Amino acid sequence: MTLRLHNYFRSSTSTRLRAALNLKGLAYDYVGVHLPTGEQRAAAYTGINPQGLVPALELEDGTVLTQSLAIMEWLEEAHPEPPLLPAAPKARARVRALAQMVALEIHPINNLRVLNFLDAEFGAGHAGKKRWFTHWVHTTFEPLEAMLAQSPHTGTYCQGDTPGYADCCLYAQIWNNRRFEVDMAPYPTINRIFAALDALPAFSNAAPAQQPDAG
Repeated sequence: MTLRLHNYFRSSTSTRLRAALNLKGLAYDYVGVHLPTGEQRAAAYTGINPQGLVPALELEDGTVLTQSLAIMEWLEEAHPEPPLLPAAPKARARVRALAQMVALEIHPINNLRVLNFLDAEFGAGHAGKKRWFTHWVHTTFEPLEAMLAQSPHTGTYCQGDTPGYADCCLYAQIWNNRRFEVDMAPYPTINRIFAALDALPAFSNAAPAQQPDAG
């Protein structure tokens, strides 16, 4: 049995994990979980991940790992080469902070179940959901742009010239931003990093449109 990745093509948490797996050079079986139709809440999937969230990574021994950041940390520990995190403690802390700005500040309040709740409970509609999404992206992307632009540790990618942990999170978020037509003009450094990442097969092959269940 190979690794089995239970995920959804448009999920940013799934995209970041696909990129991480690709960077590690690890093959996996793609198992699509269609979120808009509620497949994540069906017994077939909650038996794998009781949270009913994606992604979930099923290991060769049947162990199931959940939560994308935790899975990325496991990847770094179980398959240390090539690394997702730099070696120096201060650099590792910086990379984790950049990643968490996206993964812990933007994503939790902009994910599908939150947007659906806004619509169902408050009648937000498409325009309201887009306004909500855009507000929280800009709230974090403004300081993120400054931190990346001003730091001598920023290189071709978020940390130097080797793509890794923070890049996986940033790359996935920008695909979500495009879906909601977020104005990215104020973020030249982020745009430059995204373009460099999208030129790498490990990232472009992880992009939503490249997945077998995209449509």
